[in-house]
Amino acid sequence: MNEERKSKGSGGKKISRRDALKGLATVPVAGAVAYGAIRKSHYEHKINRLISDELGMSPAEADYILPPPGSREIRIGIIGFGIRGKQLAQSLGFVHPSLIDDWRAAAAADENDTRYSDFMAQQALNVRITAVCDIFDTYGEMARVAAGNLNREGTGARIADMPRRYLDYRDLIASPDVDAVIVATPDHWHGPMTIEAARAGKHVYCEKPLTWTVEETYQVRKAVRESGIVFQLGHQGRQTASYIKAREALQKNMLGKVTLVEVTTNRNDPNGAWVYPIHESASPDTIDWKQFIGQAPWHDFSLERFFRWRCWWDYSTGLSGDLLTHEYDAINQIMQLGIPHSAMSTGGIYYFNDGRTVPDVLTTVFEFPDRNMSLLYSATLASQMSRGKRIMGHDGYMEIGDTITIFPDAMSTRYAERIAEKVIEPGKPVYSYFPGKKSVDAVSSATERYFAERGLLYTYLGGRRIDTTHLHIREWLEAIRNGTQPGCDIDQGFQEAMTAHMGTLSYKHHKKVFWDGENEKIIV
Repeated sequence: MNEERKSKGSGGKKISRRDALKGLATVPVAGAVAYGAIRKSHYEHKINRLISDELGMSPAEADYILPPPGSREIRIGIIGFGIRGKQLAQSLGFVHPSLIDDWRAAAAADENDTRYSDFMAQQALNVRITAVCDIFDTYGEMARVAAGNLNREGTGARIADMPRRYLDYRDLIASPDVDAVIVATPDHWHGPMTIEAARAGKHVYCEKPLTWTVEETYQVRKAVRESGIVFQLGHQGRQTASYIKAREALQKNMLGKVTLVEVTTNRNDPNGAWVYPIHESASPDTIDWKQFIGQAPWHDFSLERFFRWRCWWDYSTGLSGDLLTHEYDAINQIMQLGIPHSAMSTGGIYYFNDGRTVPDVLTTVFEFPDRNMSLLYSATLASQMSRGKRIMGHDGYMEIGDTITIFPDAMSTRYAERIAEKVIEPGKPVYSYFPGKKSVDAVSSATERYFAERGLLYTYLGGRRIDTTHLHIREWLEAIRNGTQPGCDIDQGFQEAMTAHMGTLSYKHHKKVFWDGENEKIIV
């Protein structure tokens, strides 16, 4: 577009680029900034017209109001009240009074810390926690108090009738007072507990990953399908607004032919490397160690293994099952990839030489020959350099986190004419999506920052920040009430589990592994 093209001023007089520069010359610093703003605004106006007129993408976020939950009260049993169990209870609307105290204090010290106000504004989901099970006495009692804090109060809260605490998960599942079960345990218990609940006719929300072993994956799918329960796997990224918008961009063919996707994990603090704190009241007298071990290889009592279980293959699925699954599920949601044809992994324990057996650095390449593309995952737990998800196509590439930005490729076919006309400029976004962000996000650790940047802590609806886990659990509850299936059902879970297992098996066997789609088998 010719830069001498005129734009009308307030009096109708046309102002050229030369006139604008002349008028700003007497204030050199401010003038340069102002003219830069004019150019930026002009460029964005052109791009917005291109997006809406030629590509059919709306640059604006539509207002959205969550409808009220269904009238049927659902009785919930929570198995596991560690780090994730507490977060899931919070998403249901139940937290311990001490956490309310912490949030209030944080908000008083930092106006950007909105955790307390966000939680108080969170929609009530018409549920009751009627049963809890945790094999650590301290967590079991904390779960009971949190479930009884119906009014979301701090210290001195009016605690209502507290749920019954079960010492064995099978007794909780068998309880006639439980309609649905949340599984928030170490990985090696996900499969057995989901199978037990499904066979008892109890709906299940299970934290990712779906299973600890390949064999369990078939058994879990069979139990869920035969029971007809409503199952949701805990990939709350399914509710992230930017992921939904990214899928729309691909459907509009904004990137052209996609041949490579890169997803990453970068964390650099002990918490991010699963070196979680050990509770001061933990001991052989307060922990049911035998039940913790379950079907895992026997090991003598160890506080490190109990609280930092993710560091050992005996209970964990490592980087593949814990963090790769989030990244894979996001891309599977956006692109509907399914299970890859092959996987090749490499890595090792390069930094955290603390006795762990799972790697702290991992690289895996998944190949999808039916799509003529590869997906590359790379991770380190000893660097905080920011890297996100990137989908690369012939006409452009898209960076995805809690926002999305699309850049045109300088050698694009689709945008070639517009690039020649200077309507589109390589290096400048052709599309950006920032859903509802109005303030700085207050996060307290490198791990929280990692999840926030990926849209895994919260998203924005109608300009309001909302917990993605709350939305994911809400979707599961409404599916129970309506007799439907949620977005991350057992079929999506099966794809996630097999993909993660392929990456793990390749790492352990030091070789490329393949998926036999016809027989649904991993070939090592």
